[in-house]
Amino acid sequence: MLPESLIFLLAATTVYAQARPNLELNTVTSLNSQRLPQPPSFAIPQQNKLCISVALCSDSTTLPRFFVSNISNSDSQDDPGPNGGPNVFEIVLERGQGNWTGTFVNGGILAVDSNGASGLPFELAVADDTPLHENTRDLPFLGDTTSNQALLLSPAFQKIDIEKPIYPSYTLPTADNPQPGQPTNSSNITVIISPTSSGLADKLQTGCFLSSQPSVGTIANETFWARDEQGWRSQWLMGGLTPSTNYTAYVLQNSTKVSGPIFFSTKSASFNCPLVHSLPYCPGVAYSVPLPAPPSGAISYDSSNLPTDLTTPLLSYMANFTTTLTTFACGRDWYSPIVGCDDCQREYRKWLCSISFTRCGEPSTENPNGFTAVPGQPSATGLSATKQTDAAGAQRVLSALRPQETRDPPRNPFLPQLGSRYNMLLPCLEQCNQVDRACPPFLQFKCPTNDFNAAASYGVGYIDSSDGDQNGGLTGVAQDRWGNVWCNLI
Repeated sequence: MLPESLIFLLAATTVYAQARPNLELNTVTSLNSQRLPQPPSFAIPQQNKLCISVALCSDSTTLPRFFVSNISNSDSQDDPGPNGGPNVFEIVLERGQGNWTGTFVNGGILAVDSNGASGLPFELAVADDTPLHENTRDLPFLGDTTSNQALLLSPAFQKIDIEKPIYPSYTLPTADNPQPGQPTNSSNITVIISPTSSGLADKLQTGCFLSSQPSVGTIANETFWARDEQGWRSQWLMGGLTPSTNYTAYVLQNSTKVSGPIFFSTKSASFNCPLVHSLPYCPGVAYSVPLPAPPSGAISYDSSNLPTDLTTPLLSYMANFTTTLTTFACGRDWYSPIVGCDDCQREYRKWLCSISFTRCGEPSTENPNGFTAVPGQPSATGLSATKQTDAAGAQRVLSALRPQETRDPPRNPFLPQLGSRYNMLLPCLEQCNQVDRACPPFLQFKCPTNDFNAAASYGVGYIDSSDGDQNGGLTGVAQDRWGNVWCNLI
């Protein structure tokens, strides 16, 4: 018979082993550095590959440390710790977040060293796909702003299955192009907006921390929107913002995945172009347009209240173009091994919408002269997107804004006269070139050339160089995450 002291020791060891809780797969566990199990460790399930992620929900001068081992999750396995050892790895935190991916054939252990941190909330998660906590590479998309509004879209969260037309049925979307059915796997997606002066971008970049921070503005409209072939997004029309103010925006998914930050500025109090959005036939239009104030007390224009004098010609052009396009054999053997009639129609729709709905703009208050003040003439030989600013020849990028006086006719003759001065943001030349590349030659769709008259009606030299070198422009993009918008691309 075993001695009584040894029996008690074995019993205590059994209790000790059973005290190590399991981390459930694909589940977020919320914890606090003052309320941890004893010992402060967790069992990781057996799996060929797992992603372990950590997110701090509050900041502190003293932070806990996290260690993982993947030898086994056996009750007799020692906790990993700062002294290292075989198969012991520290999860390094950056801006409050960290993850480690590895194999756990026999399971593993995640240990928490509080390191003197007092009452610090944090989250742990184990996932069999991508980390549940992460900062995604896909950024939110800024449609546009007015003096007190902003139109924001999340990154695409669900693909849309679009059937490519094949012989002999070359069926293309109708001119009115209704949105597909609502998404099936929409998750909890939220938007956070903060004045840039609050310094939110310099703090912890974790979902649980950002969720706890105050967000300004009011959501005037929230919907799901498929603005392009990338898929479904959440779209927010925000109101209650302050004129001429810099803002920082994030989009959170399930309060664990962080997209952002992006930065934007509201327009001045005198800006008078309303927002236009949620047009199924022009799904990429999400910006301010030189139109009178929306009718019936509406705060923006959408498909329900746009003037028919503006939409009827556009739908007619789209229908006629589609009819002409489908007289051509769209199959790979007759057309192209790369693109088809559906690509041609899609790019033509984008181009038609961009020139039908002129975009308003406004120079940045930090760079009030950062635009081309003199409109290009029909014989212009290309727009230089730079301007010398000092004797050393340093240059800065100028946006493709064009002042429009009250007496100037609108670019689209079906747009009503605004009755006041505004700035027009020209479409990017690439918007036209995309149609030229995607459509069959018999349509004879032509764009102005970079070295002759493109600058009279398009922004040149931003995405592609003024010589036409792809992605060789001064910015490489039509707009960036810092709120700069160089030309209009939808």
